Amino acid sequence: MSDQGSTATPVHTDAVVIGAGFGGIRMLIELQKLGLSAVALEAGTDVGGTWYWNRYPGARTDSESWSYCFPFPEIEQEWNWSERYPGQVEVQKYIAFVADRFDVRRNIRFSHRVLAATYDKPSNLWTITTENGQQFTCTYFLPALGHLSVPQEPQFEGINSFTGNIYRTSQWPKEHVDLTGKRVAVIGTGASGIQTIPHVAEAAEHLTVFQRTPNYVMPAQNHDLDDEFRQKIKADYAAVWDKARGHVFGFPMDPAGRMYDDVVVEAERERIFEEGWQNGGFHFVFETFDDLILDQRSNDAAADFIRKKIAETVKDPAVAELLTPRGYPYVSKRPPSGTNYYETFNRDNVTLVDIQSNPIEAITANGLRTSDRDYKFDVIILATGFDAVTGALNNIDIRGEDRVKLSQYWAGGPETFLGIGTPGFPNMLMICGPQSAYANIPVIIEGVVNWLSRALNFMKDNGYDRMQPTEEAAEQWTAHVSDVFNMTLLPSGESANSWYLGANTPGKPRRVLFYFGGAAGYFQELEKSAGNDFAGFEFSNVPVKAHN
Repeated sequence: MSDQGSTATPVHTDAVVIGAGFGGIRMLIELQKLGLSAVALEAGTDVGGTWYWNRYPGARTDSESWSYCFPFPEIEQEWNWSERYPGQVEVQKYIAFVADRFDVRRNIRFSHRVLAATYDKPSNLWTITTENGQQFTCTYFLPALGHLSVPQEPQFEGINSFTGNIYRTSQWPKEHVDLTGKRVAVIGTGASGIQTIPHVAEAAEHLTVFQRTPNYVMPAQNHDLDDEFRQKIKADYAAVWDKARGHVFGFPMDPAGRMYDDVVVEAERERIFEEGWQNGGFHFVFETFDDLILDQRSNDAAADFIRKKIAETVKDPAVAELLTPRGYPYVSKRPPSGTNYYETFNRDNVTLVDIQSNPIEAITANGLRTSDRDYKFDVIILATGFDAVTGALNNIDIRGEDRVKLSQYWAGGPETFLGIGTPGFPNMLMICGPQSAYANIPVIIEGVVNWLSRALNFMKDNGYDRMQPTEEAAEQWTAHVSDVFNMTLLPSGESANSWYLGANTPGKPRRVLFYFGGAAGYFQELEKSAGNDFAGFEFSNVPVKAHN
């Protein structure tokens, strides 16, 4: 379907998908297979989701390309990834390739930002309203909004007074931004900032980085892929996916097969950590010690190794100390990967400012002011993160049974069953919503979409047209998600503003936003429900007269 303006008559389809990223495209493909009519509403002008909006310099995946994709055999053989960790342009091209290959682009309405979604019980229909006033009705409302799609809006005094250019990493312009010879500020050292900073430093006359919380940054160790490697992967792609589905975080990696206490010689522990560092990215987490996020001693050893690497890499000891994370465990915040991140702070044109002890007080006409001095800039880049996981859903005026508003129902934090449904919102079936598994997202999307496909067939076969989780199932799942989280070292990340708990967003209720029992554990939970007639969900049908 092509873009259209508003119309007085709502467009009706069996299903409306919100978003055209990995989740939305995968769901559209499945709905097509099921023979259900569907439309996807996308705020952007093209497919890609996160990979459409986050086009900042240096944006790339931190999952390896051969597992950050769709597990369709025909696609796997046709597509050739160029890098171990592909950049934004390549990932978006890949999603577009898949959308075109399965001919679902015709069912996407671009430049359609959703404002509201309202459920009507008598008719069992959802009405979706977009920013341009167009309305869509459907039986199945399928948000695929992504975990990181609503940027944090920093509440800096005077932000509108700045006479230079302000850019957000999460909404970077499509046209080239020339930073040559400019005095640039980057505010934020989360994953986006860490990828952006080295690129900005190469162009800018001077770069000043404003850091609140130092991160444990792994070297990505990115490299080009050659034909021999690609053919090796393609020769047994099924094994790659089997390994990813069985891995705790959805990666095609083998567990380390050892715990901290299995290695008693300090030099051997150092060798293991060094090997993980050289392999890069998440290999350091998952191929060193299997109890790294469970045992404080194991975690301390890993954190100390990273701190030592920072001290060895950054020449100025004072700068190295500012960049060194302390007071919270490794992985209790999302561990980012970077390329030449720490090395960038050895450049003469880069300055680091600690805003934990010296906070930003205001944006000024010519730059910004901290508690101890004024800075002048031509450009300010905001890498201030996202209102993660729940932000996109709460930003839409979603009303379920009895017109209860989702954001009010979740006032104390989200409550779902399996991260798919929430009580009181019939047929609102989320693709990787709050409390779904924290793992390599395409792998989790595949499991969720397959579960939804089975659920929709179950409804059809049994004459049902409405499903929602019971309150008991949602309460039990929410408690289970919290219990699993508390078995790890991850709760300590709250002190470092971890978005696992919503702690990075002022005023947001603290609640565990993901299931941390691993991809394989999550798939077992999905199967436990599906294999028992979708236990945890209640099904019903609407009397025929209700449609009259």
